[in-house]
Amino acid sequence: MAKIPVYNLRRESVGELELSDEVFGRDVNEALLYEVVKAQLASKRSGTHKTKNRAEVSGSTKKIYRQKGTGSARHGDRNAPNFVGGGQVHGPVPRDYSYRPNRKQRIGALASALSMKLKEGRLTVVDTFDLAEIKTKALAGVLSTLKVGKSSLIVDAKGNDKLQLSARNLDAHQYLPPEGVNVYDLLRHEHVVLTKSAAQALEARCKSA
Repeated sequence: MAKIPVYNLRRESVGELELSDEVFGRDVNEALLYEVVKAQLASKRSGTHKTKNRAEVSGSTKKIYRQKGTGSARHGDRNAPNFVGGGQVHGPVPRDYSYRPNRKQRIGALASALSMKLKEGRLTVVDTFDLAEIKTKALAGVLSTLKVGKSSLIVDAKGNDKLQLSARNLDAHQYLPPEGVNVYDLLRHEHVVLTKSAAQALEARCKSA
């Protein structure tokens, strides 16, 4: 069990929190991180690419000239792929790119990403994240005080509406509840800010695998 300091929103130490080595103290598995992030990005692809084949392009289906006796190559209609405006051969068709690693891999990658953030000193735990009002500027000031760098992922309970609404206009910062935390968002942000309850919820989520 690793002990890390817990801060308030003025970055004053208010205690310590024990984090499980099973979740926050793992060896970083870069290959597993790669596989899970690749799966997440593949699932975001729309897969709506499409070209028309010779049966789908607009044009006459009449044979352009007789088969023999012209001295030219044999042709059918002008919808053939070798004519300008003809159909595409073996072009892309709509498809689903998504695939899903198994639960053990997903949870392992999540714990690996959390462990990496902690080892690199880019994980901060706060007691609570209670804002006085819904105000983006106020949240930006708090994040500056917490020294979270240029971008951060803020994790707190789903019911924290003031935090959620204050964070939505900050391009470089993102709010997520513990159940929504994923490997891609953890890695693409420079820093992670967890409340004590969120850290405990993530431990429970990873240990349930």
